[in-house]
Amino acid sequence: MVSFEGGKEPGYTQRALMNETDLRNEIRAMLVETLMLPVTAEEIGDDRPLFGPEGLGLDSVDALQLVVALDKKYGVKITDQQVAQQVLRSVSTMAAAVTARPPT
Repeated sequence: MVSFEGGKEPGYTQRALMNETDLRNEIRAMLVETLMLPVTAEEIGDDRPLFGPEGLGLDSVDALQLVVALDKKYGVKITDQQVAQQVLRSVSTMAAAVTARPPT
């Protein structure tokens, strides 16, 4: 299940006006910073898998960190493992989850 709350970071309400490209760029930057990835944000394609050998090779600890980061930064709460698997597939699926949240 995905639920939504107001984000805790300043500027959360301004994100409602953010366009899709800016949102995806911000999510890529969040991935690199949160997970300390050995790649740049620009190297992460929108539809590149985040998990598995064909993707960035993230693991379950990384998934937990991403769930926490999405909650903190965007107010997106993921409480179900199956939903997490869908949302955390790629930058595109993460952006779709953030965009789907109701405006604040």
